[in-house]
Amino acid sequence: MKNHILPAVVAVLITCCVTVALAQEPVASSLKVSSGSIEFYPQFKSQYMSARNVTVWLPDGYRPGEPCDVLYMHDGQMLFDAGSTWNHQEWMVDEVLGRLINEGKTRRCIVVGIDNSPERLNDYFPTKCYNFVPGDKRGEADATSSKGDEYLKMLVNEVKPFIDNHYHPLTGREHTFVMGSSMGGLISLYALCEYPQVFGGAVCMSTHVSMQFFNPSFDSDAWAQGFRDYVKSHLATPNSALIYMDRGTVELDGTYKPAQDLMDATLRGLGWDEKHFTSRVFEGHKHMETFWAERLDQPLLFILGK
Repeated sequence: MKNHILPAVVAVLITCCVTVALAQEPVASSLKVSSGSIEFYPQFKSQYMSARNVTVWLPDGYRPGEPCDVLYMHDGQMLFDAGSTWNHQEWMVDEVLGRLINEGKTRRCIVVGIDNSPERLNDYFPTKCYNFVPGDKRGEADATSSKGDEYLKMLVNEVKPFIDNHYHPLTGREHTFVMGSSMGGLISLYALCEYPQVFGGAVCMSTHVSMQFFNPSFDSDAWAQGFRDYVKSHLATPNSALIYMDRGTVELDGTYKPAQDLMDATLRGLGWDEKHFTSRVFEGHKHMETFWAERLDQPLLFILGK
């Protein structure tokens, strides 16, 4: 999508990151974590996308080559340390996942955070959705500006092989998951549709299923329907993976109910059962990291629970 049709009025959907020099081996990181440890790869280069930081979180007691699951998370700079983020909030991944692992409630897992870029909305936009929106409803949208396909190529063809080669985790799809919020929720479900042989589950928190970008030329209802039609056409065999979706009820999250209800009906209509697909509502939760951290244990238990 062109930047001028995705304006900054939705500030909560956009965060910027700063990248530094490329390193094939981890470099020292200033990030502070409460459990586990961080290995930091600044300005990970890609033939598909602009360079960006990659941060790997390893659980307490991690041994090199330990056969762990892997969770790939978007907006990587927001995951671990509120002292380093633009809004002084974080997902608290190290606290929440570290506790669940130590309590024996989830399988051991490493987390790979991929920073976003100033082109976040384009990077996380599901490219092929364009083909499911009638021409007279697209407004000024341009499929060539959406980089969702390229972002997933970077994730699947470059970041994942790098992680597999350096950490030797469990590589099967049943041990490989993708997770994000807002636009990161859209690209997570899109990833599961595009690469069902790679990912065994997607976590989509406060997913921007409304496709509302506050521009008169952008028919959000048509685009939301287009994304649902894409999912209906491309999602793998029902109950062959795990899908977690949720939303809050306040402010931006409060606008998601109609579109999320329709997405829920789409998936259930395809035959996805409650064991493999869940959609949850959290009263009073807003569209911000503080609330995603508060309920983070729920999706982690859903995809990684023993």
